[in-house]
Amino acid sequence: MARLLRRKFFARSVHEVAPDLIGATLLFKGVGGVIVEVEAYHHTDPAAHSFNGQTARNAIMFGPPGYAYVYRSYGIHWCVNFVCEPKGSASAVLIRALAPSQGLAAMRRRRGVTDERLLCSGPGRLCQALGITDAHNGLALDQPPFELLGRTEEAEIAVGPRIGITKAVDHPWRYGLKGSRFVSKPFRVISAVTPRPVETAHRR
Repeated sequence: MARLLRRKFFARSVHEVAPDLIGATLLFKGVGGVIVEVEAYHHTDPAAHSFNGQTARNAIMFGPPGYAYVYRSYGIHWCVNFVCEPKGSASAVLIRALAPSQGLAAMRRRRGVTDERLLCSGPGRLCQALGITDAHNGLALDQPPFELLGRTEEAEIAVGPRIGITKAVDHPWRYGLKGSRFVSKPFRVISAVTPRPVETAHRR
């Protein structure tokens, strides 16, 4: 049985948390699905919002871990990130895609499409489908309206460079569920890993 991921799950390296989130279930007010694509952003990374220091916009990134950092991309789409590492690190995981499984009717209404593959394949689509906005910036990930459940079986994970950025474009910090048709874009695969199930790999 899947267990709730608590805030301490995120108090680790962003490069450990990111692949461990593949196969976990993200629900927001009961709507969501299985996480199939994420990207890691570290405070030493020029592509990270925190790279140039703390501002009013990115303050949530600076911790503590286990909270949602929501920002608007290109003035159009909301994107949700999970803050990781000890307070002050300012690192986070961007949630890029879900395989929708719960609340599909609500997702279709919000997105205005019927194709399941187009509901949550991309960070902006994902937030629109789940109804996540800046009003939810700074909320704890282990309390309603969020619910995160750890994966209960092994997941084969594809690893490749991040997309949609102009800095540090070659960092292999994008992770996805290998073979999933719900990822935002196909992987230019660098490698694939098969980690242990999160349920047994980490205590919560």
